[in-house]
Amino acid sequence: MTTPLQQIQSLRERMQQSIIGQHEVIERLIIGLLANGNLLVEGLPGLAKTRAIKAMAKNLEADFSRIQFTPDLLPSDVTGTEVYHQAGGEGTFRFEQGPIFANIVLADEINRAPAKVQAALLEAMEERQVTVSGTTHKMEPLFMVMATQNPVEQEGTYPLPEAQMDRFLMHVLITYPPVEDEVKVIELVRAEEQKALASTSEKSTGGKTDQPEERSAIPQSAIFDARAEIAAIHVSEAIAKYMADLVYATRTPAAYSDDLGRWIEIGASPRASIALDKCGRTHAWLNGRDYVDPLDIQAIAPEVFRHRLTLTFEAEGDSVTPDKVIEEIIKTVALT
Repeated sequence: MTTPLQQIQSLRERMQQSIIGQHEVIERLIIGLLANGNLLVEGLPGLAKTRAIKAMAKNLEADFSRIQFTPDLLPSDVTGTEVYHQAGGEGTFRFEQGPIFANIVLADEINRAPAKVQAALLEAMEERQVTVSGTTHKMEPLFMVMATQNPVEQEGTYPLPEAQMDRFLMHVLITYPPVEDEVKVIELVRAEEQKALASTSEKSTGGKTDQPEERSAIPQSAIFDARAEIAAIHVSEAIAKYMADLVYATRTPAAYSDDLGRWIEIGASPRASIALDKCGRTHAWLNGRDYVDPLDIQAIAPEVFRHRLTLTFEAEGDSVTPDKVIEEIIKTVALT
């Protein structure tokens, strides 16, 4: 019998076939899915942000929807709205669901939509429900939002405020691939084009080509079974205190290091502690352990803290990045 871990490993392998390199990004997407959180994925154009998210949805037994955020988008375009229907001389209002009602939702370029639309999306993320005309509509048990944003070309955008950024479980960065991986990307896209052309030719001629059968999608039950096992992962008191100490260091940075005191203006909220616990347990489970190791916490700390720290003007003037601050925190805070 296939275990939940084997099924999730199969999901990861399938995603890696569509996304060359970026193994850490794929792992973070899976951690977000298993930890029942929402992700903010950031990277320059063309770095396969959308492709990675679609690869996950394609290999899962789940409904997928994509919302392209634009400045003229309305909240009802995301959540849905009441529509008047008339039949047999009688009229009634019915709720027409918006694209937010799916298992996996891709919010593409979230910072291009105005604040009202962002707030409507984030309310659904936090409450797992949408209220329209006084009626509450629940989301599916498997529900995850992956929002993307472009770190450049900020003209005409609406940056997410800190309070709304905090609602994302993790902030994942995608960087340029090395040359070796880029060669493989070229070969992969070429192979996909050839496969698509062969399929089109088959349909037009009525012939058959020797195409491998597609494997069945990973069932949703595998996700819920995995979450049950992750909930049972052991977290020692020492590890729990270590997570709390890491978060506390962002709030009282001067007590830990002069550099941290100069760099951090506002520290992380309790959501950071909860995220460290959830993601740390998930990271341990993915690595086949039934307990959390300090390395699990250190591995996911950048994604958990990256969007929750407000740096000082001095830090920005010295080109100090959140990742450099997080690296210093991990070096400074000891496991006691």
